[in-house]
Amino acid sequence: MGPHEEFRAEVEQNIDGIVADTDLQALSRVWIREATPYKWTYNFSWFGRPAIQLPNDAWALQELVWSIKPDLIIETGIAHGGSLIYSASLLALLDLCDATEKGEMLDPRKPKRKVLGIDIDIRAHNREAIEEHPLFPRIEMIEGSSISPETIARVKDIASGYTRILVCLDSNHTHDHVLAELEAYAPLVTPGSYCIVFDTLVEDMPERLSADRPWGPGNSPKSAVHAFLKSNAGFEIDSRIDKKLLITVAPDGFLKRIA
Repeated sequence: MGPHEEFRAEVEQNIDGIVADTDLQALSRVWIREATPYKWTYNFSWFGRPAIQLPNDAWALQELVWSIKPDLIIETGIAHGGSLIYSASLLALLDLCDATEKGEMLDPRKPKRKVLGIDIDIRAHNREAIEEHPLFPRIEMIEGSSISPETIARVKDIASGYTRILVCLDSNHTHDHVLAELEAYAPLVTPGSYCIVFDTLVEDMPERLSADRPWGPGNSPKSAVHAFLKSNAGFEIDSRIDKKLLITVAPDGFLKRIA
């Protein structure tokens, strides 16, 4: 076994220990519970745009993007656009790596890979900031309900031009809405890639933390995930990802397409 293999084996042992440590897993939920009232995720930006994500989850997405090398990332929920910019930057790095390996010139205004963002309300000031960003050539946005037939049809038409697709669901977090998104967009995920369902953590948090929202425990992204999996054997929860992260909004939310 070479040094790289030895290190990977050590990492796997580390993760085994984290997965088995139920006290540490529980403590991580407590930390998130106590940080949530302070809107901790609002404190971070990526390349100038507020991202509203936990840094650990962003790191996990980066690992998946490098492994999968998608040419299209579909995201529901745009908000301030930081997540779109983050995904676009990861795809830009993949294009740069490809060009470097092949010895080819790279035109950043004609990218091979793109991010498609969907939101029911793209506020004017956010749209303007996203469109003015240097990474905007890699981004396409659709304004409309992510579960309307018109939006779904448009997304499917765009996706038909790509071969490796990753999906991130982070809009309305009610059970019915997330389940409808899963039914619409999970089939676009290519085998070996992922559909990441954010804020499944709602199910594990006290009701008071979502008292002003239309979702909460029992009516959450996680309840939608488990309902979806009952009739979709082509996906499985990759719980090893969220358990190694410890601090994550997506427990049971990393769905891998296996067929």
